[in-house]
Amino acid sequence: MSASQPKILIVDDEPQILRFLTYALQASGYATVQTSHGQEALRVLQSEAFDAVILDIGLPDMDGKAVIETLRRELSLPVIVLSAHDQEMQRIMALDLGADDFIAKPFGIGELLARLRACLRRSKSLRPESMAGLEGFGLDGESREAEIDGRRVRLTRREFDLIRLLAEAPGSIVRHRSLLERVWGPAHVEDLAYLRVFIGQLRRKLALGPQSAVQIQTEPGIGYRLMPKRNIDSGDQP
Repeated sequence: MSASQPKILIVDDEPQILRFLTYALQASGYATVQTSHGQEALRVLQSEAFDAVILDIGLPDMDGKAVIETLRRELSLPVIVLSAHDQEMQRIMALDLGADDFIAKPFGIGELLARLRACLRRSKSLRPESMAGLEGFGLDGESREAEIDGRRVRLTRREFDLIRLLAEAPGSIVRHRSLLERVWGPAHVEDLAYLRVFIGQLRRKLALGPQSAVQIQTEPGIGYRLMPKRNIDSGDQP
């Protein structure tokens, strides 16, 4: 994300929505690019760098869910979905495909801006010195890499989202249901097997050993926590 003016791609086939969002975002300090077609959106995303996408599901040339699926193969920037149909299945499908948030039309601009700010905060690069209590460990949201003990490790989108959620509350338990809902979506809140597999992948990829900067600890039947090394060494564990 640029330090001064984050750049947002707005994709919607309603001219009045495009004008409204463009005006509101620019008035709030964002740079914007607009298009009404999914194929054009994908082309622009390949040629320009953006900090987030606001995407309507109903587009004239292709389903907005197909746009999410295509861009997620290469990009990890935040996607906020807009839809005129506030149906649970639409939300589940969009979130499962990789959308970060879902807002039903009509919506208030204040809520949309707040959700956009939240998405941008989550996607910002987190360096070790900026992560309180996690010396020797950091996350780079732009490259989707973890930095641990001086090593940089590239993660998949879901691996990155999972470790980021744990890193947001170092030392605290994050429950299974919360991790599953926020990483895989509401349709997967009971799929503990997904979670176990990805936690195992993270431990292997990050080569978490006794001397690592952090450890992912299992709280049986409850969830997981990311523990700083100093707490592990001192035995300062709840």
